[in-house]
Amino acid sequence: MNQLLTSDSRRPLPDLPPLALYVHIPWCIRKCPYCDFNSHKAPSSLPEQAYVDALLLDLKQDLPLAAGRPLTSIFIGGGTPSLFSAEALKCLLDGIQARIGWQPDIEITLEANPGTFEQDKFSAYRELGINRLSIGVQSFNSQHLQQLGRVHDGDEALRAAQIARQAGFERINLDLMHGLPDQTPAQAMSDLQQALELDPGHVSWYQLTIEPNTVYWSKPPQLPEDDCLWDIQEQGQALLASHGYRQYEVSAYARDGQQARHNLNYWQFGDFLGIGAGAHGKVSHADGRIERYWKTRQPDDYLRDGKPKLAGRQLLGNDELPFEFLMNALRLTAGVPVGLFAERTGLPLEVLQQARLQAQQRGLLSADPQRLAATAHGQLFLNDLLQMFLGTD
Repeated sequence: MNQLLTSDSRRPLPDLPPLALYVHIPWCIRKCPYCDFNSHKAPSSLPEQAYVDALLLDLKQDLPLAAGRPLTSIFIGGGTPSLFSAEALKCLLDGIQARIGWQPDIEITLEANPGTFEQDKFSAYRELGINRLSIGVQSFNSQHLQQLGRVHDGDEALRAAQIARQAGFERINLDLMHGLPDQTPAQAMSDLQQALELDPGHVSWYQLTIEPNTVYWSKPPQLPEDDCLWDIQEQGQALLASHGYRQYEVSAYARDGQQARHNLNYWQFGDFLGIGAGAHGKVSHADGRIERYWKTRQPDDYLRDGKPKLAGRQLLGNDELPFEFLMNALRLTAGVPVGLFAERTGLPLEVLQQARLQAQQRGLLSADPQRLAATAHGQLFLNDLLQMFLGTD
């Protein structure tokens, strides 16, 4: 292993990073064939109150990790969190604020899927203080939605965005996939154009990938050829740019001031607590220790009285931290200031010196001495770039 990457020169952290909270709600109406998230078909009657009680107990057990920091953002993901009633989410948010507190300008995001949208329900969500929606549209083409196993059609996708606006949400993300089975570039651009006509502040636009432990992995669909995928990518990025959406991360595009603060915290190697079935967290300690942890995965186990919520934890070693930090930071198109590396890892920048120089020589990493950022070429070969910071035997 590269000597520089395994030095024992980690220092105490002068300041702990911002702290966010991820809340996982694991149920969906139906499991999609491409989905590798910890999601499960919802029972006929959701155990809302029992699950909220479990989440708040989970948070209470995590409070020592917060080290007195208020939350800067909350992301309620899944699954389909919009299956939960406004009453259940009010109980959850009230309980979170009573236990840990948050900054006055906190960003609170709720993931929602078309097909679960009702005007009164989403107006009530907004009144709770939820101020950002991430809508899982995926496509506006009903045929493609059916192939993806989605429970909504194209008309419902359109109505979802309209209901969100009418409910008072000003910060909306539309989640859209491309490279779908049998999709042409024209169809992909039609999807994207329709999304832009709805005028969201943020678009997550990414290629469908086939992941292990999914139905598509065992029964793969026919996906477009590489040349077609490249055409879609180039045309789509040009279309987004022409409408004022700046790409600030591999698959995230936003108008000014509409970037996802919660996700930016991930990519800048900030801290986050994770509560809920299968949730993950990452926390830093003042003495320089940085750890990742994860919770019990199966909802029934998570809800069982007396069953520990924590399933495992891992301290990150000095040799792992460069890769862990850069795996996040280099997803940002502008990268991060070089000083953030030492600030968030406790390691001196010198531990990156050899691999950094090699990456610059190969044209994968920016030569700007003040930033750690992938070049445009490096963004295309991000995995190759990151491997250079794993060290060699």
